[in-house]
Amino acid sequence: MVIEEGAPGPSKPTGGDRQPRQREKDKQQDKQQTCEGFTIRAMMKNSVVRGPPPAGSVKKRPAKRTAFRKFYERGDFPIAVQHETVANKIAWKVEIENLDYHYFLPLFFDGLCETEFPYEFFARQGVHDMLEHGGNKILPVVPQLIIPIKNALNLRNRQVLCTTLKVIQHLVVSAEGVGEALVPYYRQILPVLSIFKNMDAESHETLGQLRTFLR
Repeated sequence: MVIEEGAPGPSKPTGGDRQPRQREKDKQQDKQQTCEGFTIRAMMKNSVVRGPPPAGSVKKRPAKRTAFRKFYERGDFPIAVQHETVANKIAWKVEIENLDYHYFLPLFFDGLCETEFPYEFFARQGVHDMLEHGGNKILPVVPQLIIPIKNALNLRNRQVLCTTLKVIQHLVVSAEGVGEALVPYYRQILPVLSIFKNMDAESHETLGQLRTFLR
């Protein structure tokens, strides 16, 4: 190979080639590292402390097998489905006024945790029917209804939450003195509602029911 005089020769490696590699190394060193809080690494330079995991306060929780489902499958309830053109109803085999409210009403309230048909339908409709015809029999049973209400709200299920709020509203106006009887149990009912009342418009029906209930 002949190189003409005055022509530039082949380029030689210079110290400038090391600069991109050095810069790359510096970038890697300057890269921020994520670490857990309250550790030695968290106090080091270029460390970013990882935030806490979500608390899951509004996360839906699985429902356990209810006593209502067990008794329904055994055929202990005097009820059947009455098919109509507009909507299905419960056909009671006995007069609702003659039922033992201390026994049946807490069981129907326990079924508020159900989300599957026909358990959800019978529990919801049965509660409203008994509250409508209960009269003076409802007030003495109020203390037995608190645990089923609390269990239903603790599921954090939007559908169950709305159903339970409607039932509580019906319960308050079902008989004289029921609203006052619920006051000592507010600290068991309201904590779950306070979690949802400040949420964004994720569930309009839930928010509407909460605002109406908490007025």
